[in-house]
Amino acid sequence: MIVEVVDSHTGGEPTRVVISGGPDLGTGPLDDRRERFRNDHDSFRRSIVNEPRGSGVLVGALLCPPVNPSAATGVIFFNNVGYLGMCGHGTIGLVVTLAHLGRVAPGDHRIETPVGDVTGTLLDSGEVCIENVASYRHARDVEVELESGELVRGDVAWGGNWFFLVDEPQQELTPANVDSLAARAAQIRRGLEQAGITGANGAEIDHIELIGPPLQEENDGRNFVLCPGGEYDRSPCGTGTSAKIACLYEDGHLAEGDTWRQESTVGSVFSAGVRTHDGEIIPTVQGSAYVTGEARLVLDPADPFVAGLG
Repeated sequence: MIVEVVDSHTGGEPTRVVISGGPDLGTGPLDDRRERFRNDHDSFRRSIVNEPRGSGVLVGALLCPPVNPSAATGVIFFNNVGYLGMCGHGTIGLVVTLAHLGRVAPGDHRIETPVGDVTGTLLDSGEVCIENVASYRHARDVEVELESGELVRGDVAWGGNWFFLVDEPQQELTPANVDSLAARAAQIRRGLEQAGITGANGAEIDHIELIGPPLQEENDGRNFVLCPGGEYDRSPCGTGTSAKIACLYEDGHLAEGDTWRQESTVGSVFSAGVRTHDGEIIPTVQGSAYVTGEARLVLDPADPFVAGLG
């Protein structure tokens, strides 16, 4: 079996778009098709993003025929341990990949995801601006006890995935501190699980976002985001930035028309803003992606690791 993919990175975070050879998930809402993917074709997910063909940091994107024919595509994002609702860096990479393939030109493009439609605007500069799904803070100033007995406070917010956002004054959010930052974020996630703290309707909070000051004066903040599979986001995390934007707007620290420049742990930057519609907070996230390769992956049924490791 041959699977054709295009790889890219957005702010250092890789995306692998499956352009042919993926499973037939039928028709209907993207959320339903994501469940078919999860229940019937999970070995495909593992084979595409896990070793030996992938890595823990890689995010996959399966192109799907859209429900609305006016949409450019539908997409289901996945990673080394499961499936995502939305993926901001992945959507930026997806739009750049579609442009690389000659499927889209500069302008606005509707993209269907399991958690709602988003708009990806390919700018003449080559950057992409994503208008994300409506985002909001679910709970403010939530206290979590860590295994050490330390109490940590943060906000539970939705930006297309569920986040727990914590101010992190203890250490700089830099590559030199990645191991200790990841360990701390993992402790926070375990604390949330043990305390039964969730998002809306009991949803798992599977992303932890540590927030600190920027290292460059022209920017406004910096983050470290621990993703569900234990890797950290090399980009400023599009859905995490959206969750942060929602909290800033609700606190009165960001108004419509303002720009928030968010640094990642490795120093890449997203520019973000907000508009409101019918009382909902609609974040925008802008960044750059670059195609890094095209490949034909071979899934040989005789290979004992055809379904990947893990």
